[in-house]
Amino acid sequence: MRPMLDDLELPQVQEAAIGEQRALAEHHATEADGSVVQDLGRHAARVRLWGVAAGPDAAEFVEKLASKFRAGDPVPFTADIASGAAIERMSIADLQLRESAGKPQRWVYALALDEYLEPPPAAPALVDAAVLDEGRGLMDGLTDALDLFPILPTGLEPFVSVMQGLLVRLRGTDSLS
Repeated sequence: MRPMLDDLELPQVQEAAIGEQRALAEHHATEADGSVVQDLGRHAARVRLWGVAAGPDAAEFVEKLASKFRAGDPVPFTADIASGAAIERMSIADLQLRESAGKPQRWVYALALDEYLEPPPAAPALVDAAVLDEGRGLMDGLTDALDLFPILPTGLEPFVSVMQGLLVRLRGTDSLS
């Protein structure tokens, strides 16, 4: 089976490799020796391949490949290497193109494809709507109270002289220094 990226057949693929990694989380228990390892599934697979496009259609192939890269959309990918990993759609993470010097109509291409995994569904609301409305009401009351804050320092002026006299007597001196 020839590798296909969407509707584009990848010509003369010279090498293809797939890499997969498990997602493991290690949890250390306090006051205990050792740890527990939790398997969280696997990360998205990455396929790396390179090939040669030659002939009168090579420039058109390179342009189509570059436009798929620029679009950034996940596309169907079929190849023997991907069928065993159950990979359906890939996004082009990296594209490198090189025109062969001295060989007209010959391009070398290298691709790094990342498996496209559907994002998980949105989590349900963690806070009940009634509780959220009550919290908003409390915050509105707090902001109304904070609007009064500039008035407070000016309302303390009559007490300054009384407190100053008390402070002088406590220190046992006739002046504040």
